[in-house]
Amino acid sequence: MRIDPSLQWLLGGTIIVYLIVMYVIGFIAQRRIETTEDFVVAGRRLPLSLAWMTILATWFGAGTLLTAADEVRAEGLRAAALDPLGAGTCLLLAGLFVAGPMWRMGLLTVPDLFRRKFGLAAELAASLILVPSYFGWIAAQFVALAGVLELFFGLPVAWGLPLVAVVGTGYTLMGGMWSVTLTDAVQISLVLGGLIVLALVILTQLGDGSAAGGLARVGRETPPDMLAMLPVNSRVELLGWIGVFATGALGNLPGQDLMQRVFSARSERTARWACLIAGGVYLVFGAIPLLLALAGNLLFPQDVESAVLPALAHAFLSPPVAVIFVVALLSAILSTIDSAILSPASVLAQNVFPHLGHGDMLRMNRIAVLLVAACSLGIAYAGESAYTLLEDSYELTLVGLFVPMMLGLYTRPRSGYAAVCSMLVGTSVWAVHFAAGWEHFLPHLALIGTWHLPVSLAATACGLLAYFALEPPWRVAWGNVPEPAVEMEEA
Repeated sequence: MRIDPSLQWLLGGTIIVYLIVMYVIGFIAQRRIETTEDFVVAGRRLPLSLAWMTILATWFGAGTLLTAADEVRAEGLRAAALDPLGAGTCLLLAGLFVAGPMWRMGLLTVPDLFRRKFGLAAELAASLILVPSYFGWIAAQFVALAGVLELFFGLPVAWGLPLVAVVGTGYTLMGGMWSVTLTDAVQISLVLGGLIVLALVILTQLGDGSAAGGLARVGRETPPDMLAMLPVNSRVELLGWIGVFATGALGNLPGQDLMQRVFSARSERTARWACLIAGGVYLVFGAIPLLLALAGNLLFPQDVESAVLPALAHAFLSPPVAVIFVVALLSAILSTIDSAILSPASVLAQNVFPHLGHGDMLRMNRIAVLLVAACSLGIAYAGESAYTLLEDSYELTLVGLFVPMMLGLYTRPRSGYAAVCSMLVGTSVWAVHFAAGWEHFLPHLALIGTWHLPVSLAATACGLLAYFALEPPWRVAWGNVPEPAVEMEEA
């Protein structure tokens, strides 16, 4: 796609001004940072207006605007299982079942829950699962944003990746959670506004002056199989769809990025409603890129190489409006990058470095931010597709942490051994299949037509069985346990 030089200059100047504003906000936020709690969870003072916006901005990034839209353009609506359907459902489930009890425990990180409920060994195991799970997600954002820079400025991806990493890491270092939250509020406002404008322009173009007519045309001219949400004609494909949806809906419930915002809320009620509002808005606005992807098939039936949303913006928006949309797109990805970097960095600083003898927590948090950014940049250079990186990162937290976290929240564990065993078994089963490139659980059985069970579901089930093997259900004290449990001895 050829970009007009005048548009490049206008876009470049606007991006520079935008980044200056973001860094000014980060500098202002830095003044609020006095303690580790200020840096990690914004002093637990976020009102509802900021809490739901930072949750939404964290998740509404490259996965929704670029990779999911392009997958839907190629495969139809069934490709939306992970994002936005699974991710939006996850936020609703968090508001209903997880945010309240987690907030009442007064935690800083998710592994803090594992330490209080299961002991020090479980804390360390959870940290070692949680931290690497973010590298793929952050790398997916790096790759996506570097691709946008290549599209509009011709900057090679190899040069764009470190530039994106430096920009996204910079204001995260300055103000921690306060910086991330304040910039998120600005960024998500740009994103939602830009999506509405682009949708209205594209649908009006399709409908010859009528947005409603354009919407009707998408429904009328898109092949029926592309509009099907579920692959109901194939049992194997349906099982795969369920596995991907479950990965999105359950895999990020133990995520530090989500729980960090829950911990940052000023009250339990704020934490619950922030998740519910963000989930609802996510599902509504997440449908817009999918609609635009289908519209792109009608407008550009031959062009399948360019990312569909930037291509639509360049082709049909006037230069000033196109610039605003591209900046909104950059905002969406940057808001995910800073949040995703801060989350595993907080876990490293709070739950790993102290075991190595480091004491200055605020300094360790900033060092951890740099370390996470560097590791994610290395993953981005490895060359995996953005969608695969995103999906794999969700799976790791699902198979390793979902079972012990939920049982830790809603039971009174007798020891920490069951949780550690569950994490090791679930992660090991998944890792063996991932390393071997097996798409289904025990594929040699699938060859004789017995099953095609998704690896993520099978590994999670194995983790559950491992937990109950050491702590049988009839010995478990069931029920919501809101108060922090007394820390156990190391498992």
